[in-house]
Amino acid sequence: MSDFTPTSRTKVRQKPQRGVYDRAVINSILDEAFVCQIGFVLDGQPYVIPTNYVRVGQRLFLHGSTASRMFRALAAGAPLCLSVTLIDGLVLAPSVTGHSINYRSVVVLGKAAVIEGVQKKLAAMRAFVEHVIPGRWESMQPPGEPELQGTMVLAVPLDEVSAKIRTGPPVDHEKEYVHELWTGVLPLKLMPQEPVADPRGKAGIPVPAYVRNYSR
Repeated sequence: MSDFTPTSRTKVRQKPQRGVYDRAVINSILDEAFVCQIGFVLDGQPYVIPTNYVRVGQRLFLHGSTASRMFRALAAGAPLCLSVTLIDGLVLAPSVTGHSINYRSVVVLGKAAVIEGVQKKLAAMRAFVEHVIPGRWESMQPPGEPELQGTMVLAVPLDEVSAKIRTGPPVDHEKEYVHELWTGVLPLKLMPQEPVADPRGKAGIPVPAYVRNYSR
């Protein structure tokens, strides 16, 4: 599949060498993360709201309450800016201004479309669960009619997309390396902790393997 073609809106201008338009790289970032920030304007007021998502093919699915102000606005055709960021490390440079963060980020521009039909909504909801914690869906009761009616699923096409990535050590000028100061990168990674059982859940149920062995 071809790479994304940068547009006047998605072309990376600040540090353009960090701009990435490779579809496989962008998909890998979207598939590793599961939380995005959505920017939109409602009645002249900008909002940025976090929510979770899943990539299915060349679309991102969003789901939320039908009472959500954001979802109602997007369903009505409000343009959106969706961003995803993964933090990979702290860059500790010799100078204050040389400090940075290693990251991988994606920006998607466009409009959302409402997904209609019980089976399509169920498929999207299954994809959400399996994206966040694979193996969970098969052990759950599927949502009932009231839950489906109260849930809106939106699809955002991956048409106007770009990524920006920073890797590597500090990039300060040699003249900055005159002080006795440790410099380098402190890598960061999302790590699961010990599972905490629901106090209202049934006692004695073992922690499933997909929870014990969870990783991203």
